[in-house]
Amino acid sequence: MRREFTPGKERAHLNLARLKKGGEVFEVDVDPELAMRFKKGDTSVDIHDVLKAEHIFSDTQKGFAASTTVMKDLFGTDNVLDIARIIIQKGEIQLTSEYRQQLRDAKKKRIISIIHRNGIDPRTKMPHPMARIESALEEAKVKIDEYKNAEDQVNEVVDALRKVLPITFSQKEIWLHVPAVYAPKSQGMIRSMSKLLKEEWKTDGSWEATVEIPGGLQEEFFDKLNSMTHGNVQTKIVK
Repeated sequence: MRREFTPGKERAHLNLARLKKGGEVFEVDVDPELAMRFKKGDTSVDIHDVLKAEHIFSDTQKGFAASTTVMKDLFGTDNVLDIARIIIQKGEIQLTSEYRQQLRDAKKKRIISIIHRNGIDPRTKMPHPMARIESALEEAKVKIDEYKNAEDQVNEVVDALRKVLPITFSQKEIWLHVPAVYAPKSQGMIRSMSKLLKEEWKTDGSWEATVEIPGGLQEEFFDKLNSMTHGNVQTKIVK
């Protein structure tokens, strides 16, 4: 339900999008999940649904509204929705500690599931129980990043786990060719989900690489790669 603006009313535990511009602060009260999707360019998300209250604040916690005059000077408009789009897209999404913990718990559960499905104890050739993996995460003091996809964290989590838990992953070696128009923006995802074995930039700006990924992440890897390149990518499983 969208909240109405009440001047002077104290607001606690809010998820905010915040932007500093021209020495001023501008904030909007947002649905955290929708705001993050909107910021990433998800066109299916409506700005009306992202905003919990259709107001621009200078201090949301205290209920201080942003100056209309200042907004016109800095944004060229006082249209709330237009300014809110800019704040979300160019500013920072500030999440409550409770919501960040929810994200960490959900991603931790997903990571444990991936490791349980794909990792084995090299001594017994059997999967580790999920409770043992969770215990090892605590023992190794592994930190889960609430802002990163679970799949993107698996490699670094497994590396940390190996200090306290013998574990082996089946690996897939994949060759890929990414057209020039998609090569720069796909780099982050590819490098975060895989181990780069070799790469070559072509004269036309395209990028070829051979990467290694956990076998259980193959489907997720291809899905993300196809989404980022709109299917304009060549891949081949080497081994």
